Amino acid sequence: MKAFEVLCEWDSEAEVWYVSKSDVPGLAADAKTVEKLNEKLAVMIPELLVLNGVIGGRDNKHLEVPYELLARKHAIATVGC
Repeated sequence: MKAFEVLCEWDSEAEVWYVSKSDVPGLAADAKTVEKLNEKLAVMIPELLVLNGVIGGRDNKHLEVPYELLARKHAIATVGC
């Protein structure tokens, strides 16, 4: 099975990481840290894929779904004068 892609970005106003793009249907989540977002995604991704009929079978209890979490944060570096 191919790895599903999830791009998350930093929202500096809300101070959260959020899913900005994904090939997982219906995936929307945010969290204060990338680690907490990843914990949510580990549960949400398989559930959404099964609910949307992308994957599934008779026994979904031990279903493993590979995904790639990419984090992007825009920043500005300055040189001291």
